[in-house]
Amino acid sequence: MALESESAADRARDWPRTITLAFTGASGAHYGLRLLECLIRAEVRVYLLISQAAQVVIKMETGLDLPARSGEAESFLSERFQAAPGQLRVFGRQEWTAPVASGSHPAEAMVVCPCTTGTLGRLAAGLSSCLIERAADVSLKERRPLILVVRETPFSTIHLENMLRLAQAGATIMPANPGFYGNPSRVEDIVDFMVARVLDHLGVAHTLVKRWGD
Repeated sequence: MALESESAADRARDWPRTITLAFTGASGAHYGLRLLECLIRAEVRVYLLISQAAQVVIKMETGLDLPARSGEAESFLSERFQAAPGQLRVFGRQEWTAPVASGSHPAEAMVVCPCTTGTLGRLAAGLSSCLIERAADVSLKERRPLILVVRETPFSTIHLENMLRLAQAGATIMPANPGFYGNPSRVEDIVDFMVARVLDHLGVAHTLVKRWGD
């Protein structure tokens, strides 16, 4: 059913870019939601994956009560961010027929934002027990950009070794460490700093922050 719906959406519009975005259960739900909003506004098609823990954290940190069913979550977020028909696809955690599960149909890039250290460890070990991990594994094996917005402090030696291993495999490790040289006055400014850095690495144009030297 999901593949049929996607084909209909694809026929309705030929999207120039497709990015896979995953929310995991680390603190920092605002980063992921703001990134989703910016990608939608930039007319990028988004394949969205949401872990069960991410749903809990999103409600705790933002008050949003995302529907558990992928189709309902897709409708909810599409309406919230005014996505065009077919622009946002939400896939279930065990939906192994989703395009992101295969190297024959990968997105241009993938971002895990925020990324738990548990997800980090499983990716470093090459384990794929859910669609998020499988999609990230596909990105690595296909040599596609994989950005991991890790949110934890402090980092243990194990965390650091896992980040090094993934960086050596081709991933971009981008811990949620916002800069303050733009003199942020709101939490939203701090969030936008990190989202802007992710968008830069994806090659998606934006005007979220003032650039260094401007």
